[in-house]
Amino acid sequence: MEKRTYAASDQTRQALAAALKELMAQKPVDKITIQDLTERCGIRRQNFYCHFADIYDLMRWMFQEEAVSLLEQHEGTLLWQEGLLQLFRYLEENRAVCTCALRSVGREHLRRFFQSDIYAIIHRTVEQIGAEIGAERVPRSDIDLVTHFYVVALSGMVESWLLGELAHTPEELITFADQLLQDHISGARMRLERERKHND
Repeated sequence: MEKRTYAASDQTRQALAAALKELMAQKPVDKITIQDLTERCGIRRQNFYCHFADIYDLMRWMFQEEAVSLLEQHEGTLLWQEGLLQLFRYLEENRAVCTCALRSVGREHLRRFFQSDIYAIIHRTVEQIGAEIGAERVPRSDIDLVTHFYVVALSGMVESWLLGELAHTPEELITFADQLLQDHISGARMRLERERKHND
């Protein structure tokens, strides 16, 4: 019984997200009402609030389910590039919805959506890289700072590409980001080796 209830609940969330995407392709988010969504889904208005606090909560859930999960499936030092490419493809397929979100809620607001979810994925990747190069004694604050740097850089790059501010292909941007990360790893490895030799 509990499994059926969960499935029905998930089905309702998916239907609301699909309705939101359809409407976002036609008008700004602030012009979309909960009544618009519930009428499209054939559910009562109160039922919306069983799942989401407001439309922005629904939008965040939609991006989490559809976009950020692509990165989570490919987390790790070898696979984050594929996850990022999948994210670019999702944004391309849903360009109207994503640009509507950017224009409706503002770049800063949407950036927070992505950064909060991408942060944990990138943090684990940075930790894995640290372990691979033998940086176990690196302070937690340094790992947090490196993570923050890459999260801001990657989310800003994706956002600029979505808005047409970057003429590069997703593959070119990912190659560039990967090279930057590899150079960072090489530099960190060399610095650690110098420090170990100096301490010996």
